[in-house]
Amino acid sequence: MPERVIVVGAGLSGLSAAHTIYLSGGNVVLLDKNNFMGGNSTKATSGINGALTRTQVDHKIQDSVKQFYDDTLKSARDKARPDLIKVLTYKSAAAVEWLQDVFNLDLTLVSRLGGHSFPRTHRGHDAKFPGMAITYALMQRFEELADAEPDRVQLIKKAKVTKVNKDGNKATGVTYLFNGKETVVDGPVILATGGYAADFTEDSLLKKHRPDTYGLSTTNGAHATGDGHKMLMNIGANGIDMDKVQVHPTGLVDPKDPHAKTKFLAAEALRGEGGILLNSKGVRFCDDLGHRDYVSGKMWEEKEKGLWPIRLVLNSKASNILDFHTRHYSGRGLMKKLTGKELANEIGCGEAALKASFDDYNAIADGKKKDEWNKKYFHNLPFSIDDTFHVAEMEPVLHFTMGGIEINDQAQCLNSEGKPFDGLFVCGELAGGVHGANRLGGSSLLGCVVYGRVAGESASKYLFQNLLKSGGGSAASRLGQISLHIDPNTPGKVSVEWGSGSGSSSSSSTAQQSQTSASPVLKEGADSADPGKVSSTANVKDFKIPDKEFSLEEVAKHNKKEDLWIAVKGIVLDVTNWVDEHPGGPQALFSHMGKDASEEFEMLHDDEVIPKYAPEIVIGRVKGQKVTLEY
Repeated sequence: MPERVIVVGAGLSGLSAAHTIYLSGGNVVLLDKNNFMGGNSTKATSGINGALTRTQVDHKIQDSVKQFYDDTLKSARDKARPDLIKVLTYKSAAAVEWLQDVFNLDLTLVSRLGGHSFPRTHRGHDAKFPGMAITYALMQRFEELADAEPDRVQLIKKAKVTKVNKDGNKATGVTYLFNGKETVVDGPVILATGGYAADFTEDSLLKKHRPDTYGLSTTNGAHATGDGHKMLMNIGANGIDMDKVQVHPTGLVDPKDPHAKTKFLAAEALRGEGGILLNSKGVRFCDDLGHRDYVSGKMWEEKEKGLWPIRLVLNSKASNILDFHTRHYSGRGLMKKLTGKELANEIGCGEAALKASFDDYNAIADGKKKDEWNKKYFHNLPFSIDDTFHVAEMEPVLHFTMGGIEINDQAQCLNSEGKPFDGLFVCGELAGGVHGANRLGGSSLLGCVVYGRVAGESASKYLFQNLLKSGGGSAASRLGQISLHIDPNTPGKVSVEWGSGSGSSSSSSTAQQSQTSASPVLKEGADSADPGKVSSTANVKDFKIPDKEFSLEEVAKHNKKEDLWIAVKGIVLDVTNWVDEHPGGPQALFSHMGKDASEEFEMLHDDEVIPKYAPEIVIGRVKGQKVTLEY
């Protein structure tokens, strides 16, 4: 493969970088240590921030980029880096619209999360978490590109990068392990390896920098172990703000497994749409929409007073708006639907006390009395004891790491003297300083896309400048012979003219290419058959469901972690030896042991994921059911 940029980590930031390189005309190889792309990005539940987007304009939301910048600066507190925050906020609308225009994503719903002056967290109408919908679109497109243009785009999964190679101050490539064999690949490097909020390893960054959080549960996949941080600090990169670890207030407590080390996150959108937090006396104890560290701190204070468990309560109006979330959490056994009377009994506070809490809250929202917690924004009122509610127990959980490797506003990796390495770029959660001391909800996906694109642009520029230098005058003169003409009368039509000399306008041939997005036309029979690389989408056509039938009663017998079957859309899956491969983590499968999980599967996945990524776990059909899996 010709000179290319190496991207390490296939979450949203790495994918944004890789697509940017491709769209800039560069070649790219994407490496990920997992069998699946997506990382933690697929789990993001609230949406992506953007100020002055088309969506906001359509909704007549009077936001401004400066206001988003100010909100982020305030949240970042004493660790604010104005240069990095400016890039994050001023490029936010472009990032959201890039996702809409290039990947055809719907981001036309908007919510206000904690710490935001205006609603600016975008998500779509489709029944998927925004992180899943956004990241999956980029994953799918990248796989198509790897199939269609293997000379330009490569994807290697199960490739564990162990070292960033350098010569003096210049990154020369990486060393990775694949099937136990060491391989070196050369080129400029973008690291997008994620954070360390699940780093419970021997050399744990959590234990070193925030031992007080080490015992908490995490919302992160087991892959978030700070690999990139450790590799880069080993070669002299500068780690900053490493003690700034975000503990998210609303981790869902599973009544069946309350001490599980991995917990699902209750999206901040639940509170953004009007959900409130109540202690064990049925009383509010904070501004439910305060910064995450503030709300977590208030929850710990309640614990010290003996006022746990904490419950998140949504009334029917909020529940209807967030129907997907409430169905999803209920399907996992993490949330219950209760009447006001049942809720009062569940809390143990009595109906009168709960009604008094609701009446007090309504009066505050109506401006009739002041809130002692100074809550400013209220949605989907009133709260009435005669309503129905969605309710779940909450506890603070490890969620995100603001600390990381120091970068500048070009996403260049800085050394301990504050100078950039040549050919080394960092983006996503690995990049430190972008969010300061506390990250705003909705800015993790944004940080991935904005800085993924910045890193992709910077790396492409670096690659092209080096090619021009190495090619000397000949490369420059060849470039001078090419001129592009965009035809305003025919959208998508580009004429390429090849001249006979530098700056010449005489044309020896004209080529036309119509490409309105990054989507390629698949070449017939395209396949990158090397182990670990993306398999051709044609393989989905070869998928066959075994004829063997199993009744749901038979499936129900396989309901243990060491013997785990699940039925989905008329087929039976044996996931016993596959739980660690599951991108949503083992816990997501343990919720459905021995059950038919068709509804929950459909909420989060496209049908093709089974034949495409895990055909080997399909062992047969459900007796008496029609197969509804489409592929």
